[in-house]
Amino acid sequence: MSTETTNKDILRGGQFLVKETACEDVFTPEDFSEEQLMMKEAVTEFTEREIVAHRERFEAKDYKLTEEVMKKAGELGFLGVAVPEEYGGLGMGFVSTMLTCEYISSGNGSLSTAFGAHTGIGTMPITLYGTEEQKKKYVTKLATGEWMGAYCLTEPGAGSDANSGKTTATLSEDGKSYKINGQKMWISNAGFCNLMIVFARIEDDKNITGFIVEYDPANPNGITLGEEEHKLGIRASSTRQVFYSDTVVPAENMLSVRGGGFKIAVNALNVGRIKLAAACLDSQRRVTTTALQYATERKQFKTPIANFGAIKAKLAEMATNTYAGESASYRAAKNIEDRIAMRLEAGNSHSEAELKGVEEYAIECSILKVTVSEDVQACADEGIQIFGGMGFSEETPMEAAWRDARIARIYEGTNEINRMLSVGMLVKKAMKGHVDLLGPATAVGNELMGIPSFDTPDYSALFAEEKEMIAKLKKVFLMVAGSAIQKFGPDLDKHQQLLMAAANILNEVYMAESTILRAEKNAKRFGEDAQAGQIAMAKLYLYNAVDIITKNGKEGIVSFAEGDEQRMLLMGLKRFTKYANHPNVVALRNSIAEKLTAENKYCF
Repeated sequence: MSTETTNKDILRGGQFLVKETACEDVFTPEDFSEEQLMMKEAVTEFTEREIVAHRERFEAKDYKLTEEVMKKAGELGFLGVAVPEEYGGLGMGFVSTMLTCEYISSGNGSLSTAFGAHTGIGTMPITLYGTEEQKKKYVTKLATGEWMGAYCLTEPGAGSDANSGKTTATLSEDGKSYKINGQKMWISNAGFCNLMIVFARIEDDKNITGFIVEYDPANPNGITLGEEEHKLGIRASSTRQVFYSDTVVPAENMLSVRGGGFKIAVNALNVGRIKLAAACLDSQRRVTTTALQYATERKQFKTPIANFGAIKAKLAEMATNTYAGESASYRAAKNIEDRIAMRLEAGNSHSEAELKGVEEYAIECSILKVTVSEDVQACADEGIQIFGGMGFSEETPMEAAWRDARIARIYEGTNEINRMLSVGMLVKKAMKGHVDLLGPATAVGNELMGIPSFDTPDYSALFAEEKEMIAKLKKVFLMVAGSAIQKFGPDLDKHQQLLMAAANILNEVYMAESTILRAEKNAKRFGEDAQAGQIAMAKLYLYNAVDIITKNGKEGIVSFAEGDEQRMLLMGLKRFTKYANHPNVVALRNSIAEKLTAENKYCF
């Protein structure tokens, strides 16, 4: 594929809002290559054997087990999937790294956290920002699991405001080393790591700086670890405070440039966010399957509870959100992979291509992090409910799934931060001319002033009305966000509740569109009958999205507009969220649940 063609075909980050996407142009899990399916099979087999089989040991805070399983994952190459071959990795594409992350993360939250911390924020900053010497010295050991990595950013006073850290780095008189002093907290893998990416401030620099710090317990070099934190979930994930007292680090171990640490942290989080979404997907499948199988065995009133409408509704919604998460996550992952390939073809280095490729889709990464982390929590919560009293017991896996899921809404930037980031980044892209929001927003404003069409469209083609609804929901975002920007201008970021409402609309537009495009693409190639369950899920997801968008649109409008403007915007909201033909929601849920019950597992 030529660079010119790639440029034309690949939407830039955020452009999904203002451009129509054909179903043929999205990547779906049904498009996995033979190599990717083999990797999926290998990782799944490893997860069953090494992780799922030892659930009780993980829940009993067996930190040593987590370390042992990580070492085994390294021996099999799973820790180096994203690492170039010249540094001991497999050099596979972005979709394959997502796939590996997804299936190795589903067996247990503790192992998922250790894997994510090591491969993502522990290894990736050196792979992308390190010098050639740093990569050869450290990445080769991290990719094979010989060494374990940790990422030391958070401090007692620096959480969401990551750049406000107080840890210092002082250059020696001879200029050959730095002394690091300070404290870090919530450091995953701290108890068994050999290397830490540490962020510290040099003198009065505006931004923090990254350092590669080796750690050997036999020669601690001023590094002291706190006790293991006792946590709600991810119990066998080693999480400790780390204290630095005159820790000497060679000057050549500075990562990137002085003051470049904040940029490293931000870009590492972009990758971490989409990988976190992946890490939640197979977990949702497992929870849904486990809940379904219990519901078919558990009888009340002489009937399996899976036959009751209330349980069918839960199972259908759990499956639908899972399917939506898969659809959107792999759509974005392939966009990133294609953008990386385009940059490599244009002559960028591997590091530059990866960084810019992921950065381009930072909006989508935030959307996925928020939506999928909330869906996995809701899925586990309903799983407990289906199990009833047994779901509350440690004897069943549901309560651990619920506890492990809870952290996903906090790390890689809280969901509140990510909601505000997604809208903020979109506005910045518009100001830079990368996404034309002004033209479409103006067109929506003109449409509101005009007379609506009363023609009866032809909705005979599959998803014809649903795709028209998606187009209208995009107008809701443009209408609400455009009016808010007009009113508040550069001060919009001070109105966090409005940003949150706008983000909820943005999230649902992306997720609903991704789900419909996947179902449409697969219906065209596999036949509508074969995809009946997937078609039902796409329609159900959209129906739920319309409700969420209506609520958040109304909340925004009544909070910043008054009088005639408010009335006009509310009329627009009603027009843009109106179905011509409402779906039969109960029938959709029942058809999805019945398909699940027939297969006795998540089968989509």
